[in-house]
Amino acid sequence: MVRGGPRARLVIQRCADCKSLRHPPGPCCPQCGSFDWDTVEASGDGHVHSYVVNHHPRHPAFDYPLVVAVIELAEGTRLIANMTGVAPEDVEVGMPVVLDWIDPDPDLSLPAFRPAGPPHISKER
Repeated sequence: MVRGGPRARLVIQRCADCKSLRHPPGPCCPQCGSFDWDTVEASGDGHVHSYVVNHHPRHPAFDYPLVVAVIELAEGTRLIANMTGVAPEDVEVGMPVVLDWIDPDPDLSLPAFRPAGPPHISKER
């Protein structure tokens, strides 16, 4: 799943024969064995399947604490991505999320997810 082309889009590898989606991408379909594949654009909608709060090691491109989540996309595949726009204590399993992007440097864009709907504000202020 990558940000590709002139506009941001998240794509999922799909078997060209049986139409099964797969992530991580691979050379061969685990369902039917075909080596033919294409991609489909993901909706960018999903929910938090699981998450951890990372405190260390720190990298200057990211804000800490860093919420790293397993996101289950509406299409059924899962990927690991950072969460944005939410305090760690406000993240919940099952929370609906939408696609966002992090640009840690001019040559790199990473998919991230933020809560769907209004921004979440920490309950502990």
